[in-house]
Amino acid sequence: MSVEVMPAEEVTRSPERGFMRWYGNVMRFLAGTSMLAIVVIMIVQVIARYVFNASLIWAEELCRYILVWQAFLLIGIAYHQGELIVLDVLSTRLSPAARFLIRLIVTLPVCYFLLLMVQHGIVFAGRFKAQTIPAIDFIWMSLVGVPAQVPVFWVYVSVPVGCAILLVHLTAGLVGEAFTLFTAKPSRPSPNPSV
Repeated sequence: MSVEVMPAEEVTRSPERGFMRWYGNVMRFLAGTSMLAIVVIMIVQVIARYVFNASLIWAEELCRYILVWQAFLLIGIAYHQGELIVLDVLSTRLSPAARFLIRLIVTLPVCYFLLLMVQHGIVFAGRFKAQTIPAIDFIWMSLVGVPAQVPVFWVYVSVPVGCAILLVHLTAGLVGEAFTLFTAKPSRPSPNPSV
């Protein structure tokens, strides 16, 4: 009879870490494919303009929309990896409880602002459901013969989507830090060998 021992990382793996790994992989895939799309479109645009003397009138607009979506979708990952600009002067000199208090004081107004951006961003984007994206219409019309009729709503809705993603990251970070702070075992003073 043989007994298999599971590696320690599989035993301690939680569903949240599995979800975060999946989420991170999806976001990295979206980042790579959207950047690849921008690079390919711009290379085709340069070749069309300087080799064939026929510029693609839709290329710049389409790249702009892809870049907007890319920025708002990936802002949560940037926050999670600590890549956003932060002014951190006192945190190394404060206790964990004081650091958490400062983070709470700073994060709560930001979360409220993001919540307002989500609410009002959806309302604002809803105003543009009748207006279509000219670049997509031009591409689709040249391929199929009829306009695609994709509303500009899908460009503007990137703002509330990105703010919602960042709000989830901020809230999860705050809850995780509170959990770590309040469940941490107090450290015992080490015995003094000289006594």
